[in-house]
Amino acid sequence: MRLTPTEEDRLRIFSAAELGRRTLARGLQLNAPEAIALVCDEMHAAARGGASYEDVLQAGRVAVAPNQVLDGVADVAQEIRLEVLLDEGSRLVVIRAPFGPRSEDGPGAVRFAEGDVLLAPERSRIRLTVTNTSERPIRVSSHFPFEEANTKLAFDREAARGFRLDLPAGDSRRWAPGETRDVDLVKFGGSAGA
Repeated sequence: MRLTPTEEDRLRIFSAAELGRRTLARGLQLNAPEAIALVCDEMHAAARGGASYEDVLQAGRVAVAPNQVLDGVADVAQEIRLEVLLDEGSRLVVIRAPFGPRSEDGPGAVRFAEGDVLLAPERSRIRLTVTNTSERPIRVSSHFPFEEANTKLAFDREAARGFRLDLPAGDSRRWAPGETRDVDLVKFGGSAGA
Protein backbone atom coordinates (compact mmCIF):
# COMPACT_ATOMS: atom_id res chain seq x y z
CA MET A 1 0.00 0.00 0.00
CA ARG A 2 1.42 3.39 -0.99
CA LEU A 3 0.76 6.25 1.43
CA THR A 4 1.25 9.97 0.93
CA PRO A 5 3.33 11.86 3.53
CA THR A 6 0.07 13.30 4.92
CA GLU A 7 -1.41 9.80 5.31
CA GLU A 8 1.78 8.58 6.99
CA ASP A 9 1.62 11.50 9.45
CA ARG A 10 -2.03 10.71 10.16
CA LEU A 11 -1.16 7.07 10.96
CA ARG A 12 1.65 8.20 13.31
CA ILE A 13 -0.75 10.48 15.13
CA PHE A 14 -3.32 7.70 15.41
CA SER A 15 -0.72 5.23 16.73
CA ALA A 16 0.54 7.64 19.38
CA ALA A 17 -3.06 8.53 20.31
CA GLU A 18 -3.91 4.85 20.77
CA LEU A 19 -0.87 4.51 23.03
CA GLY A 20 -2.21 7.50 24.98
CA ARG A 21 -5.63 5.89 25.30
CA ARG A 22 -4.03 2.70 26.66
CA THR A 23 -1.95 4.77 29.09
CA LEU A 24 -5.11 6.46 30.41
CA ALA A 25 -6.92 3.09 30.60
CA ARG A 26 -4.14 1.86 32.88
CA GLY A 27 -4.74 4.82 35.19
CA LEU A 28 -1.51 6.60 34.25
CA GLN A 29 -0.91 10.17 33.16
CA LEU A 30 0.08 11.06 29.60
CA ASN A 31 3.46 12.30 28.47
CA ALA A 32 3.65 15.16 25.95
CA PRO A 33 3.66 13.10 22.71
CA GLU A 34 0.74 10.95 23.89
CA ALA A 35 -1.31 13.97 25.02
CA ILE A 36 -0.66 15.98 21.86
CA ALA A 37 -1.40 13.01 19.61
CA LEU A 38 -4.65 12.28 21.44
CA VAL A 39 -5.81 15.90 20.98
CA CYS A 40 -4.83 15.84 17.28
CA ASP A 41 -6.50 12.48 16.69
CA GLU A 42 -9.78 13.72 18.16
CA MET A 43 -9.67 16.82 15.95
CA HIS A 44 -8.92 14.74 12.84
CA ALA A 45 -11.79 12.38 13.69
CA ALA A 46 -14.21 15.28 14.20
CA ALA A 47 -13.18 16.87 10.89
CA ARG A 48 -13.52 13.58 9.05
CA GLY A 49 -17.01 13.22 10.51
CA GLY A 50 -18.07 16.51 8.91
CA ALA A 51 -17.79 18.74 12.01
CA SER A 52 -17.51 22.51 11.68
CA TYR A 53 -14.29 24.37 12.48
CA GLU A 54 -15.67 25.35 15.90
CA ASP A 55 -16.67 21.73 16.66
CA VAL A 56 -13.21 20.48 15.65
CA LEU A 57 -11.64 23.07 17.94
CA GLN A 58 -13.91 22.02 20.81
CA ALA A 59 -13.11 18.32 20.24
CA GLY A 60 -9.44 19.17 20.72
CA ARG A 61 -10.05 21.30 23.79
CA VAL A 62 -11.91 18.54 25.66
CA ALA A 63 -9.83 15.55 24.50
CA VAL A 64 -7.36 15.65 27.41
CA ALA A 65 -7.90 17.26 30.82
CA PRO A 66 -4.97 19.01 32.56
CA ASN A 67 -5.00 16.41 35.36
CA GLN A 68 -4.47 13.63 32.79
CA VAL A 69 -0.94 14.80 31.87
CA LEU A 70 2.39 14.47 33.68
CA ASP A 71 3.92 17.46 35.44
CA GLY A 72 5.74 19.65 32.93
CA VAL A 73 3.62 18.73 29.91
CA ALA A 74 1.76 22.05 30.08
CA ASP A 75 5.16 23.77 30.04
CA VAL A 76 6.46 22.05 26.91
CA ALA A 77 3.17 21.94 24.98
CA GLN A 78 1.89 25.50 25.03
CA GLU A 79 0.20 25.33 21.64
CA ILE A 80 -1.11 22.71 19.27
CA ARG A 81 -1.42 23.57 15.56
CA LEU A 82 -3.05 21.06 13.28
CA GLU A 83 -4.24 21.25 9.69
CA VAL A 84 -7.51 19.40 9.22
CA LEU A 85 -9.56 18.80 6.11
CA LEU A 86 -13.02 20.34 6.44
CA ASP A 87 -15.79 20.51 3.85
CA GLU A 88 -14.55 23.95 2.73
CA GLY A 89 -10.91 22.81 2.48
CA SER A 90 -7.83 22.56 4.66
CA ARG A 91 -7.90 24.72 7.82
CA LEU A 92 -5.37 25.30 10.55
CA VAL A 93 -6.72 24.69 14.04
CA VAL A 94 -4.78 26.30 16.90
CA ILE A 95 -5.29 25.45 20.56
CA ARG A 96 -3.33 27.59 23.01
CA ALA A 97 -2.43 26.26 26.49
CA PRO A 98 -4.17 22.92 25.79
CA PHE A 99 -3.05 21.40 29.10
CA GLY A 100 -3.10 24.50 31.29
CA PRO A 101 -0.85 27.52 31.78
CA ARG A 102 2.95 27.34 31.63
CA SER A 103 5.04 27.95 34.74
CA GLU A 104 7.48 30.87 34.55
CA ASP A 105 10.68 28.81 34.63
CA GLY A 106 9.57 25.21 34.09
CA PRO A 107 10.68 22.81 31.38
CA GLY A 108 10.44 24.35 27.95
CA ALA A 109 10.77 27.93 29.21
CA VAL A 110 12.14 30.13 26.44
CA ARG A 111 14.86 32.66 27.16
CA PHE A 112 15.64 34.88 24.18
CA ALA A 113 19.16 36.01 23.32
CA GLU A 114 19.92 39.48 22.01
CA GLY A 115 19.84 40.17 18.27
CA ASP A 116 18.20 38.64 15.23
CA VAL A 117 18.66 35.10 13.94
CA LEU A 118 18.63 34.48 10.19
CA LEU A 119 16.52 31.48 9.26
CA ALA A 120 18.10 29.22 6.62
CA PRO A 121 20.29 32.03 5.17
CA GLU A 122 21.79 29.82 2.44
CA ARG A 123 18.48 28.73 0.84
CA SER A 124 16.81 30.20 -2.26
CA ARG A 125 13.88 32.50 -1.74
CA ILE A 126 11.07 33.80 -3.95
CA ARG A 127 8.19 36.23 -3.48
CA LEU A 128 4.70 35.44 -4.77
CA THR A 129 1.42 37.32 -4.83
CA VAL A 130 -1.36 35.19 -3.34
CA THR A 131 -5.12 35.89 -3.40
CA ASN A 132 -7.80 34.16 -1.33
CA THR A 133 -10.70 33.50 -3.73
CA SER A 134 -12.74 31.79 -1.00
CA GLU A 135 -15.54 33.24 1.09
CA ARG A 136 -13.73 31.98 4.20
CA PRO A 137 -10.36 32.82 5.76
CA ILE A 138 -7.50 30.50 4.80
CA ARG A 139 -4.37 29.86 6.86
CA VAL A 140 -1.19 28.08 5.72
CA SER A 141 1.41 26.89 8.22
CA SER A 142 5.14 27.49 7.93
CA HIS A 143 6.35 24.12 6.69
CA PHE A 144 3.41 23.05 4.52
CA PRO A 145 4.47 22.54 0.85
CA PHE A 146 3.13 25.82 -0.51
CA GLU A 147 2.18 24.48 -3.95
CA GLU A 148 -0.24 22.11 -2.16
CA ALA A 149 -1.97 24.90 -0.18
CA ASN A 150 -5.75 25.30 -0.33
CA THR A 151 -6.92 25.46 -3.96
CA LYS A 152 -8.91 28.61 -3.17
CA LEU A 153 -5.57 30.45 -2.91
CA ALA A 154 -4.68 31.79 -6.36
CA PHE A 155 -0.92 31.99 -7.12
CA ASP A 156 1.75 30.53 -9.42
CA ARG A 157 1.83 26.96 -8.09
CA GLU A 158 4.60 25.84 -10.42
CA ALA A 159 6.88 28.61 -9.13
CA ALA A 160 6.05 27.53 -5.55
CA ARG A 161 7.04 23.87 -6.12
CA GLY A 162 9.65 22.86 -3.53
CA PHE A 163 9.08 25.96 -1.39
CA ARG A 164 7.41 26.74 1.94
CA LEU A 165 6.50 29.98 3.69
CA ASP A 166 9.61 31.78 4.93
CA LEU A 167 8.48 31.73 8.56
CA PRO A 168 9.76 30.21 11.80
CA ALA A 169 8.54 26.67 12.51
CA GLY A 170 4.97 26.63 13.80
CA ASP A 171 4.08 30.09 12.48
CA SER A 172 1.46 30.65 9.76
CA ARG A 173 -0.06 33.20 7.40
CA ARG A 174 -3.77 34.01 7.14
CA TRP A 175 -5.71 35.42 4.20
CA ALA A 176 -9.12 36.97 4.77
CA PRO A 177 -11.75 36.33 2.07
CA GLY A 178 -10.70 38.22 -1.07
CA GLU A 179 -7.40 39.37 0.45
CA THR A 180 -4.27 39.60 -1.71
CA ARG A 181 -0.82 39.69 -0.14
CA ASP A 182 2.78 39.11 -1.16
CA VAL A 183 4.56 36.30 0.67
CA ASP A 184 8.16 35.19 0.82
CA LEU A 185 8.86 31.51 0.26
CA VAL A 186 12.04 29.59 1.07
CA LYS A 187 13.28 26.39 -0.60
CA PHE A 188 12.84 23.22 1.45
CA GLY A 189 16.11 21.98 2.93
CA GLY A 190 17.62 18.53 3.23
CA SER A 191 18.31 16.06 0.46
CA ALA A 192 14.77 16.36 -0.97
CA GLY A 193 14.91 20.15 -1.19
CA ALA A 194 18.58 20.66 -2.11
